[in-house]
Amino acid sequence: MFIYTIRRLNLFVITLLILTLVSFSILRLDTQLQWTYEPFWQGWFIYLQNLLAGNLGISPTGVPISTEILKVFPATLELCFFAFILSLVIGIPLGTIAGVRRGSPIDTVISSITLLGYSIPLFWLAMLLILLFSLHLGWLPVSGRYSLLYQFNHVTGFALIDILLSDKPYRMEAFFDAIKHLVLPTIVLAMAPTTEVTRLTRASIAEVMTKNYIKVAQTKGLSTFEIVRRHGMKNAIPPIIPKLGMQFAAMMTFAMLTESIFNWPGIGRWLLNAIAAQNYVAIQAGVITVGSFILLANILSDLIGAVVNPLVRKEWYAIK
Repeated sequence: MFIYTIRRLNLFVITLLILTLVSFSILRLDTQLQWTYEPFWQGWFIYLQNLLAGNLGISPTGVPISTEILKVFPATLELCFFAFILSLVIGIPLGTIAGVRRGSPIDTVISSITLLGYSIPLFWLAMLLILLFSLHLGWLPVSGRYSLLYQFNHVTGFALIDILLSDKPYRMEAFFDAIKHLVLPTIVLAMAPTTEVTRLTRASIAEVMTKNYIKVAQTKGLSTFEIVRRHGMKNAIPPIIPKLGMQFAAMMTFAMLTESIFNWPGIGRWLLNAIAAQNYVAIQAGVITVGSFILLANILSDLIGAVVNPLVRKEWYAIK
């Protein structure tokens, strides 16, 4: 396991260095900055030193970019976290049912719904949900992270946690208001990952159900539910954990569009505004931040998958 971890960390460092080359190249597009006139490799080395010191640059308003990112990035993480949990809660049971009943009408229905959900444009789904639940029924707010009527201190950057940590008399009202604001963007952002989780779980369960130990359990008279609970899920979930981690990382790209539609104050909307304003300092900071997070999420999912599935480590050791 130690050798496997070292290999993954080496891959993380190499990929991160390549990412810094991209972000530094973006920074050199701004002719008003000194980076444009520095020799490339000398400037890149100084740029790396600044990154290691936590210096991502200064915005045109004079505020450190790192300060702005610390304000917007937790909002994106909060949204992605709940969307990912929702995709697991829905996708794993649906994929399990489809995998166990492979080839049956219920498998066809679930696969068709999965394909339909994957094909629906994100912005179109968001508009439909806003039209129905916000404008027509009036159940949920249209946009924002919470109502501006509620004021509280930002401690962690995660709205639900900061509200619970506050001592305001309207704390619980603000908490449920924040949940209402979270519902629609969570559903929209969870749509694509849910279809992928369903597909991955179905394929893994279907493969496991053909194994000999499943046939032995069937001869012992165990019910399908017991077989799936004791043997199916135990052997089907570990192989797909790294792929689930990739789905969480991919949500960062979908979050940019979701945040723009729902006016969610996350790093996706912040980065789009920076692109529109041609703020290259903010763009490179956003690229290096989001890219580093995606790389870290992939590495952690690989390590967790290797811990629960030793076959992954054996595959790495077999690579010459």
